[in-house]
Amino acid sequence: MQRTVSMVSRMGLRLQALPLSLGRPLSCAQDVLRRTPLYDFHLAHGGKMVAFAGWSLPVQYRDSHVDSHLHTRQHCSLFDVSHMLQISVPAAEAVRLATALLENPEVKLAGLAARDSLRLEAGLCLYGNDIDEHTTPVEGSLSWTLGKRRRAAMDFPGASVIVPQLKSKVQRRRVGLTCEGAPVRAHSPILSTEGTVIGTVTSGCPSPCLKKNVAMGYVPYEHSRPGTLLLVEVRRKQQVAVVSKMPFVPTSYYTLK
Repeated sequence: MQRTVSMVSRMGLRLQALPLSLGRPLSCAQDVLRRTPLYDFHLAHGGKMVAFAGWSLPVQYRDSHVDSHLHTRQHCSLFDVSHMLQISVPAAEAVRLATALLENPEVKLAGLAARDSLRLEAGLCLYGNDIDEHTTPVEGSLSWTLGKRRRAAMDFPGASVIVPQLKSKVQRRRVGLTCEGAPVRAHSPILSTEGTVIGTVTSGCPSPCLKKNVAMGYVPYEHSRPGTLLLVEVRRKQQVAVVSKMPFVPTSYYTLK
């Protein structure tokens, strides 16, 4: 990672923070999709392009999704985030930068499929699926984002609603779920062991690292304790799920100092 960062510095590429794009409208018309500066680069490296949030992006490359996922866990992967408009380099330099990064034998390209399964194993939210403007940090199990000073000062949007929630029980909480059987997908109903629908899955997939299915969803507070047995409905069949702590796979984030 340090070598990669220094390589970017030596190339003299400008990094600039840009506003986060809002909304995630999906489009099926390939000819109207926007293309990142790396579009041709993706095709040249075997990228399988799909429609995502109005952009044409690689879902995977020549390697399988699972191989790409595991390589990212064990080594390092490069993912095209230019559609998110968060970090930029001059468009004319994008291919040169990506090519230079791939000269490191540990670095491979990763697509949307690997990114999604990796963030789910890490218990990270996808905006529009797991959280939105109607979700509070407490409901979304994101209370750690609110520091002590801000809680005391109540100087952030929604403080009059959120701070009281920190001191009491909210009606619903985002929880992790693990289960065997068929993979659990978004919008699958979550049921109590008595068979009553109590919530909905927001994200789910098979975990390449754990070799079992993982998911996230919202359930009433009284069903949110880790170890609680629940049911999920997949293809009109019910299967047992267990409320689990997140992240599902321990994280070891690298922080640049």
